[in-house]
Amino acid sequence: MSGGGPPVVRAGGVLPVRRHDGVLQVALVHRPKYDDWSWPKGKLDRGEDFPSAAVRETWEETGLRVRLRTPLPPARYRLAGGADKLVHYWAGEVLDGSGALEHEVDEVAWLSPTLAGRRLSYPRDRDQLDALVALDAADRLATWTLLVVRHALAVPRSDWEDPDPERPLTGAGRRRSRGRVQDLLRAYGPEVVISSPSVRCADTVAPFASADGIPLVTKKGLSEEGFAADPHKLVKHVDRVLARGVSTVLCSHGPLLPDLAGMLLARADPTLDSSDRRMLGRLATKAMDKGEVLACTMLGSGRSARVVAVERHRPA
Repeated sequence: MSGGGPPVVRAGGVLPVRRHDGVLQVALVHRPKYDDWSWPKGKLDRGEDFPSAAVRETWEETGLRVRLRTPLPPARYRLAGGADKLVHYWAGEVLDGSGALEHEVDEVAWLSPTLAGRRLSYPRDRDQLDALVALDAADRLATWTLLVVRHALAVPRSDWEDPDPERPLTGAGRRRSRGRVQDLLRAYGPEVVISSPSVRCADTVAPFASADGIPLVTKKGLSEEGFAADPHKLVKHVDRVLARGVSTVLCSHGPLLPDLAGMLLARADPTLDSSDRRMLGRLATKAMDKGEVLACTMLGSGRSARVVAVERHRPA
């Protein structure tokens, strides 16, 4: 239930995007049960986050493995049974996949935005298409994601007698790192994983890095001890990430993250939604939750890199 109103069915969806002979195309799916054309989407599994569901459902319906790019307008509408359905959408870069159809879908059609708009069965699905076309026209569709992670729940300092950097995750922390954190990171398809060398940080992102075959790079400047010795090293590490301009994971500690959020706030694009701007402002004064993933959609690289969207994925 939500605010005493009708129950809410939560779902994630993707607009798969590609270039064909230089022309933008999007993928629609056809469901024979309803004889309709819409975007790949599906309900969240228990304990699942919106991005993870969006990528999983796209794979299950289309056989395409996608990487989430910029978020698109959500849709909320009333179902026949009286419940509301809330769908969060993203543009999705197609990485690979067999294209084998599964579940309720019997056809996938790659169409230009004009033809896609004509074929869509529901007017509500045009909101995402219109936003996608506007981003492409403004040359703002080619984004990358900076994934800021605070380490998952660790053994309390008061219960640990060895050096603090060796303090491990708790059982709950390990479960989150191997579950929802791993799934969230995979949804955005980062190419680089950088962490504090402290065990509790490295072990938070190691399951994802290991499973996806990405080297885990550790930097002392992202540790509490390194930050206390030289706070400017955090700036250097972030500047290098921005210069590279590819989707990247940065895992660190609570005391460092307000400074990092402040750096991102300083790079907020003029178009950044006011609620996203306020979110970064709050995080610049108060640390993220343990085990939280902050997904910042970035446009450009180096000095021109700008934050164009922000999503918080917090533990339950």
